[in-house]
Amino acid sequence: MPTAPDARGHTVTLDSRPRRIVSLVPSQTELLAHLNLGAEVVGITRFCERPEHWHSEKTIVGGTKQVDFDIVRGLDPDLILANHEENTAEDVEALDEIAPVFVTEVKTVEEALGMIRTVGSLTDTSDQTSTLVGKIISRFEALPNFVPLRAAYLIWREPYMTVGSDTFIHDVMRWGGLENVYGDQTRYPEVTIDALAGQDLDVVLCSSEPFPFHEKDTFTADLRAAFPDTPVEIVDGQPFSWYGPRLLDTPSYLRSLRERLPTPAPRG
Repeated sequence: MPTAPDARGHTVTLDSRPRRIVSLVPSQTELLAHLNLGAEVVGITRFCERPEHWHSEKTIVGGTKQVDFDIVRGLDPDLILANHEENTAEDVEALDEIAPVFVTEVKTVEEALGMIRTVGSLTDTSDQTSTLVGKIISRFEALPNFVPLRAAYLIWREPYMTVGSDTFIHDVMRWGGLENVYGDQTRYPEVTIDALAGQDLDVVLCSSEPFPFHEKDTFTADLRAAFPDTPVEIVDGQPFSWYGPRLLDTPSYLRSLRERLPTPAPRG
């Protein structure tokens, strides 16, 4: 009988291996696909973009924060995967009345590995998750000790928003030797260009998600004009923020990113 405590401190107990799973978390949907649980997954959100073909094969139950409870109820799930960051507490409480809800909270790579192991335990795929976790660990541990770069990671514009120390992105930055200059704050602080200019930055990282910064938009141009001597780098947000099997590729992405960023001049 699979049993596991979730991020709320609730003990989730299943009568047997789940056969009808609803995933409300894109990273965990990708994990379920990696674990060959396609037959068991019956519902996903419209933001669960990987694997792509599941959008036409699975029932869409709404968004991560706009879950359609009637659709979920009609799917008759025996396990719902949710996340403290992605889903609202109100939605989770309502879903508790439909089926067991396992809520995760992932703020570090280590916590992501724990989540993967627990999903393996709940879905009777522990052999696969142990292999996956082992590969991820070995790739992260093989990363070199990078020369630290003072970095700001932007996830939004109008207003510009960055990340604090209690985010998964912050921890991934740390693995890449990217010193988060807003690591003394929490959640997603709003910042201005003037505030960024006062941070003695080595690099400004503009993420492709949730706001899709790209090379030719006006916001990137404004930042480059404000920081003519500092690299303003467009980065793929998924290696920084997806915490399922995508973590297999994150170390190589961090290596590639650091290879194209200049080494900072010594500070006097």
